[in-house]
Formats: sequence, C-alpha cells, structure tokens
Amino acid sequence: MIIWLASYPKSGNTWVRLFLESLIHSKNNKFDINNTKIRQFPLRSDFSRINVDENNIQNFVSNCINCQDRINLDNKAKIFKTHNAFWRAGQHEFTNENNTVGVIYIVRDPRNVITSLKNHFDSENYNDAFKFMTNEKQHIGSRFSNLDNNLPTVISSWSNHYNSWKKFKKNYLLIKYENLLNDTHNEFNKIVKYLNQNMKLNFNEDQINKAIKNCDFEKLSEQENNKGFKESAKDKSGNIKKFFYLGAKNNWKKILDQNTRKNIEKEFNKELLELDYL
Repeated sequence: MIIWLASYPKSGNTWVRLFLESLIHSKNNKFDINNTKIRQFPLRSDFSRINVDENNIQNFVSNCINCQDRINLDNKAKIFKTHNAFWRAGQHEFTNENNTVGVIYIVRDPRNVITSLKNHFDSENYNDAFKFMTNEKQHIGSRFSNLDNNLPTVISSWSNHYNSWKKFKKNYLLIKYENLLNDTHNEFNKIVKYLNQNMKLNFNEDQINKAIKNCDFEKLSEQENNKGFKESAKDKSGNIKKFFYLGAKNNWKKILDQNTRKNIEKEFNKELLELDYL
C-alpha cells in the first residue's frame, strides 16, 4: 500500500522526500541525494514488468492502477513521490483507495512556485511560466526516453493539481511549504506523526532533529555542488541548471514583478484565499 508524497513541481516535494529518506532509510541520518530508496511513481520499468508499452498514451492511462496492483502484491507500506495530478480519464484514474494508505500533499504559494518553475523548466520569461502554470493540459516528461524516471507526467494547472488531490479524502494530510520554512520542527513532526499512525513507525525526537538538520537547504545544495543531482534539469543549451536554487531566498515580495503577481492572484484567487495566502 502506498503513501503518496504528491505536489505540483517545485513545491517542496524533494525536501520532504529527502527528510524521510534520512529518517527512515539512512544510517546516522546520512545519505546520498542521488541514491535514495523513496522513488517516484510511475517509472518506465513499472510498465515493462506488466508487458505494457508506456509510450502509448492509452496504455499508460489504462495501466497505472495495474502497475500499482502489482507493486502492492508484497502487502508492504511504501512511500512514493509523484507530480501527477490525481487525474481521471473515463473509467481510469491515477490511483485508487485500494492501492493507497494516504496522501501527504505539499503545497506552495504559486507566487513563489513561478520563480522556481521558470528556472527549472528554462522558461523565457514570467509570462511563459504563467502560461505553464495555468495550462489545464500541461504535462512534463518525455514520451520516448531511455531514462526510467522520464515519462509523461500529467500535472495540469497549479489550481487543478491542488484541487484534484484535495478530493482524495483517505488519510489526506496537507503540508504548506511556507510552514516547513517558518516552523520546520513542528511541520516535520506532523509528517512523522502521520507516518507513525499510518505505517506503524516509531521515531524519537532525537532522530527527527538529526534528519531535519541533515536536510538543511545549504547541506543539500552543497551535496549538489560536489556531486551533482540527477533530478536537475538542463537549459536549452544543454547546461545543467541548479536544482537547489534559492530555497528560503525565493520571496515573491522581493522578486516578482507586480504584473505577474496580479495575474497569479486573479487566476488562483479562490485557492489563495482558501490556503490563507491572501
């Protein structure tokens, strides 16, 4: 059974995943950011194991549940990262309650998301990044790739992504990226409490504190500087872009132009108010 770490891209999913990697899987809370046990779903190999060509969109859509059924044959609780929206297409859907223990959804103020998004996906300007965030048919990844973790991911718009997972009521935990920054220990303790309840784990305060320190933004950035990070994107010239880019320095009040801010606040007004971002 799966606990999903779900989020729109550039919303803090990797930070939470590496914290849990340090806490659950790493000796002395030390780990290599490029060699972690908490992986994404789906992978291309998930489909090859059930003899399905994932490059065929219909096959992909109609077999996500079949892949999860196979993965869950071991009857063990597991954590998977995903940037997929909780999409539905006819009788098919990304996941279901039979395969899911629960969902930890990480959300981030879209006025901060847009700057990280612009950098990661090498958008020409904020207007292009805004179009990306408001495109209801937006997807990332490649249909044809040799990389196991590079395949189409349906993310839709920022608002659709957030609202889609909100509908998944089974053990749904909402975590705000801003709270992770401003009240780090309390927010990570919420996640640990959630896992203790739903995965029957038991971590003490010392273990939690060590994992938090081990996943400090500067330490993650230092690892990336020393050995690179396999999830980093490339610009149009093929140069690798920094993944751990701004962190807490990404403050829309200091960075974002007024026109982009107003467009975001108008487009996502309902969600911004609901999340107390306005």
